[in-house]
Amino acid sequence: MKPLTERFLSLDVFRGMTLCFMIIVNTPGRGAIPFAMLEHAAWHGFTPTDLVFPSFLFAVGNAMSFSMKRFSQMDNSQVLLKIFKRTFLIFIIGYLMYWFPFFKYDKQGHIIFAVIENTRIMGVLQRIAVCFGVASLMIHYLSGKTVIWMSVFFLIGYWICLLLFGDSGAELTMTGNAGYYLDKLLLGESHLYHGDTLHGKHIAFDPEGILSTIPAIVNVIIGYFAGKFIQEKGKGYESIAKLFLAGSLLVLIAICWNSVFPVNKKLWTSSFVLITCGLDLMIIGTLLYIIEVRQSISWTKFFVIFGKNPLFIYIVADLLLIIIDTLFPHLHFNKWINVNFFQVIAPGPVGSLLFAICFMLVCWMVAYILDKRKIYIRV
Repeated sequence: MKPLTERFLSLDVFRGMTLCFMIIVNTPGRGAIPFAMLEHAAWHGFTPTDLVFPSFLFAVGNAMSFSMKRFSQMDNSQVLLKIFKRTFLIFIIGYLMYWFPFFKYDKQGHIIFAVIENTRIMGVLQRIAVCFGVASLMIHYLSGKTVIWMSVFFLIGYWICLLLFGDSGAELTMTGNAGYYLDKLLLGESHLYHGDTLHGKHIAFDPEGILSTIPAIVNVIIGYFAGKFIQEKGKGYESIAKLFLAGSLLVLIAICWNSVFPVNKKLWTSSFVLITCGLDLMIIGTLLYIIEVRQSISWTKFFVIFGKNPLFIYIVADLLLIIIDTLFPHLHFNKWINVNFFQVIAPGPVGSLLFAICFMLVCWMVAYILDKRKIYIRV
């Protein structure tokens, strides 16, 4: 039997690659339009960037297939405490990140308190927290078949909800779908994301809303079953072939479903779940072949370092530029350095990409220092 640490290499590489790409696409240099493939689809459709967040959820499920084995040695109260504690901590960290730095400057340059009434409630970490919590409870307390059937119910039920309760029917407009109405009713417009535009104006619409979190749970569950399958069946050619076969089948179903329920990341449609999970299964299969079968591991250390502290490095990447802009409010560091340096040496989307890569490398250095000191921050 291989050492336990080797069993996590492909997972750490996959998770590290996901985090690496997530930082790059989330932090383009301002002052230039990024490459189209490094931006999310405006509405219906799919770009490589749209694969990043669902891959992170898939990696969460993959990791659960290892960590949840310890639940069998705990009593019921310990299991529930562990699940709810981790869910709460990840959720509250995500919420505080949107509230951070807890103050802002008014038009006269005076510091004023950032009122909590305008803080976004849902978000990336909040969705990860909810998906982890629900998936953990399902997997621990229900049989495998029940979990699978519930996942099917989540995907089909979500489709039916959008068809029946949105005023746009099958058209699925941004402000005419059931998810938008539910978020507006339960959370209020001031607590939604305001980064999307409609007819040139910013609108209150949350791509990580309450209703669209339900199908996202399936990304975690499929990631869990993929990890469990690899552990039980090994990492040989047969397992890799079955991962590719399952992935191809999910992509095929997604393409067929797309004709009546379009692939849409911002709505996290069921077809989007299937196409992203299918691609993730094939990526995991490819990594297993390269790393485990071909034993090509010399290149993996860069991504493994990222994969060992994913949550903390995500927080660093999200807050670092905010801290700089808070300390130097008139600098607009992201735009300033891109316009005055990266756009000078490589105008246009290339310069924007170079800024994003350099910023990702800064985050990697933080991860490297933590790894050298054997510091691994867990929640």
